[in-house]
Amino acid sequence: MRFYDSEGLLPARRSSSGYRLFDDDAVDRLNFIGTAKSLGLPLPEIRRLLDPWEHGLCSDVQGELAPLLERHLADTEERIAQLRDFAGRLQRAQQQLAAIDRDGPCDPSCAFLGQDHPTAPNLMALPLASTNDGPAIVCTLDGSERTERADRWQAALTAVTGRVAIPDGVRLTFDPARAHVGELAELAAAESGCCSFFDLSLHFADPPTMEVRAPADALVLVHELFGEPDA
Repeated sequence: MRFYDSEGLLPARRSSSGYRLFDDDAVDRLNFIGTAKSLGLPLPEIRRLLDPWEHGLCSDVQGELAPLLERHLADTEERIAQLRDFAGRLQRAQQQLAAIDRDGPCDPSCAFLGQDHPTAPNLMALPLASTNDGPAIVCTLDGSERTERADRWQAALTAVTGRVAIPDGVRLTFDPARAHVGELAELAAAESGCCSFFDLSLHFADPPTMEVRAPADALVLVHELFGEPDA
């Protein structure tokens, strides 16, 4: 109450000994201030409302308060949307993290955690390594070539209607009306040439499907480039 008094929101009379004195009107004024604060209004806006609240009509207060509430509601809904997007990124990061099965040290592929559709997966960041079970996990494209290839994949994958998890990878289903199977076949062949650890199988059925598999250490790259299975 001292703060409100010093800010001119709740003026008080003084007793002869200097004590602040508040009447019933001050209690109503304090309740109004508390309600306005609970609605997220800052003190300058509350100060603007107090004059019509005290000296005008209820309709005057409504005319001042309505646009303030509308603006704060829009701001709140925007923040809620941002928080939902952030929560979705955290969930994707959890899923991507759980998909990494690596006994060795971390590598820069974790920089993509939480991203939905990275523009250019950093395939060269993976160490040049091979196992008894499969080819080396390495990409032979340089940076600009990887970016161009990723952009072509992203354009082709706009026709995807569903993603289903399969052992070691994901199966993509395409909309027959929008998918360009010739482009998909060309991309699959090119990808097999530069990233031999990818196993891509294109099925010219109705609808067309494509299965993408990779060793466990590269499964995160499958999800980065081709998308994660639908929940």
